[in-house]
Amino acid sequence: MAKRQLFFLRNVFFFTFTAFGGAQAHLSLLLRYFVNNINFVTEEELLELNALAQVLPGPASTQTLVGIAYKVGGLKLAIVTFLIWILPSAALMTLAAVWYSLLDQKHKFVEILQFIHPIALGIVAYGAFKLGRKVLTNQVSVFLAFGALVGTLVLREAYVFPLAILIGGMVSSAIGTPHEETELRVRLFANVNPKKLSYFVGVLLLMAILGAIINRTSPFSLPIRLFENFYRNGIFIFGGGQVLVPMMFTEFVQMKHYLGQTDFLSGFAFQQILPGPTFSFTSYIGALGMKHGNYGVGGQIIGGILAVLGINLPGLILVLFIVPFWNDLKKISRIKHSLSGINAVSVGFIIAAFLMLLAPVGLNWLFLAIVLVTFLVLNFTKISPAWVIMAGVILGYII
Repeated sequence: MAKRQLFFLRNVFFFTFTAFGGAQAHLSLLLRYFVNNINFVTEEELLELNALAQVLPGPASTQTLVGIAYKVGGLKLAIVTFLIWILPSAALMTLAAVWYSLLDQKHKFVEILQFIHPIALGIVAYGAFKLGRKVLTNQVSVFLAFGALVGTLVLREAYVFPLAILIGGMVSSAIGTPHEETELRVRLFANVNPKKLSYFVGVLLLMAILGAIINRTSPFSLPIRLFENFYRNGIFIFGGGQVLVPMMFTEFVQMKHYLGQTDFLSGFAFQQILPGPTFSFTSYIGALGMKHGNYGVGGQIIGGILAVLGINLPGLILVLFIVPFWNDLKKISRIKHSLSGINAVSVGFIIAAFLMLLAPVGLNWLFLAIVLVTFLVLNFTKISPAWVIMAGVILGYII
């Protein structure tokens, strides 16, 4: 491996263990480690890759980092970079799930984390507010966000998410795109690698078919269905970790009952104090999902691995598939204009998650005050969510 690539991997390690705060904060660190310290890519190339990640489904920070690695050293370096980035936080989240499910005094654990629920709600509210201010800039975006909110609250089915994202992207693209670019699209799709496209579609179809036909009494049933569930969600998650929360909550807590609301929020809070990708939260859900199926500790570890791979693979395949001809793709305004509708729908999802998580709290004025204080602290100070959560854990332990 070339000396430049080894330096790159060293910076990937540094980035992995200092990347707190989600995709927005990660961008500034990407600039620091891969543009300013050592010029692996130009600032313009980095921002273009970040824009591509915003258009694609999946984890934006992961896709941006993998895209940089592909430009620096090709496919092998991109895969090694992905593993370095994803494994530490995914391993910790899987271990957290195993520890939580095996803890004899789980009620004491719940008492210590009693204030995590309202703090997590404050974080979700802050995410909705920040994204909403950015993307709800016209009547169409407000309408799309409201439609996604109502659809999620009324139907509470997993198909609402991909359907709303598809409609949002189509509406904003149709309204904002001029009627041209035919020649460009022909030239672009002539460069599409059919082998890579077939891999992407093939994995999805294979997992969907296996998940549907496998005997549910088989010991392989739940692991395969879990992988298909996360792979499918990975295709339809636009907007990063903020949108991950409502989708995971609806499907795995409300619909499939693989874990309870307290379990879900405890894992979400723990993930917030870790560096690395927000999508590693799925390894916690996958591990508890396998606990639901009585697969033991080994099964929980497998569940954590399958979940984090499933949720990340669609975005990883897509970014590696698209980066080689991104210079042409970014000129197609239909793709560029679809982003505003997708983001608007994502705001609706986040608001729906907040309302669904708030309902069990009721008129608990202490909890509502903590939600408000958390929101105000995040909105008006530069204090990291990790410190707010640590304060909540200490408060729960003392009280």
